[in-house]
Amino acid sequence: MDTSILTETGQEAAQQAIEMISAWGMQVLGAIALLVVGSFVAGRAGKVTRRALERGKVDAQLVPFFGQLVHYFVLAVVIIAVLQLFGIETTSLVAVIGAAGLAVGLALQGTLSSFAAGVLLLVTRPFKIGNFVSVAGSTGSVVEITLFSTTLNTPDNIQIVIPNSKVYGTTITNFSANERRRIDLVIGISYDDDIGQAMSVIEAILAKEELLLADPAPTIAVSELADSSVNLIVRPWTNGKDFGAARASLMRALKEGIEAGGCSFPYPQQDVHVVSSETAS
Repeated sequence: MDTSILTETGQEAAQQAIEMISAWGMQVLGAIALLVVGSFVAGRAGKVTRRALERGKVDAQLVPFFGQLVHYFVLAVVIIAVLQLFGIETTSLVAVIGAAGLAVGLALQGTLSSFAAGVLLLVTRPFKIGNFVSVAGSTGSVVEITLFSTTLNTPDNIQIVIPNSKVYGTTITNFSANERRRIDLVIGISYDDDIGQAMSVIEAILAKEELLLADPAPTIAVSELADSSVNLIVRPWTNGKDFGAARASLMRALKEGIEAGGCSFPYPQQDVHVVSSETAS
């Protein structure tokens, strides 16, 4: 075989190899550079996001979550860009990832629903740790709020863990949201009692109770002429943290003070008229 032909063939192969290495080498170097720069940018984006959220006084549990979310999102964009450098079609890959994500989402629908509700609870803050709330049929003090559940301690010290999907999807009653609360009582006195005297006695009792507030002024008024009593509404105000103690103290003071003031608490009673057959005839 002619050695010149072999030499030319070898030279062509070497030239092709050099061109391939040169072309792919530049792509590989570009991909490596893009990965390095992209990783740096993703890390910086995550840190910037966390700092911005911390300055915005976002809940501490959400800060790392959103920081990682931004970090991995930027990283995913970088990886897709690297694949495109090598001529790989990423449209189908994104479609496959989207379909897989949809399947996982359907399988974890309840968990993801609680997760989304947890994010909304931490962002909107309808209550916070330490508040006394009624939610999803349970009442107690909030001891923990996570991305998936809310934990309450009932007044008799029973722990209740509620999925956030049920917490955010129902009516939330927050007894600790406002600084002051009103005590609503209905006091019944006898029809024979002097209403003005009874109201004066109640007013004096309210003025002596240390846990009650003078402003707003309490309300004392006749609310109903009931079957066995004249009902008076008594509505003083107190600090939210003193509500239970103030109500209990006031109930006792009203009972003792109204009786000492000459008024009475009538028992429900009915007049029964018995007509005999002889009388009827």
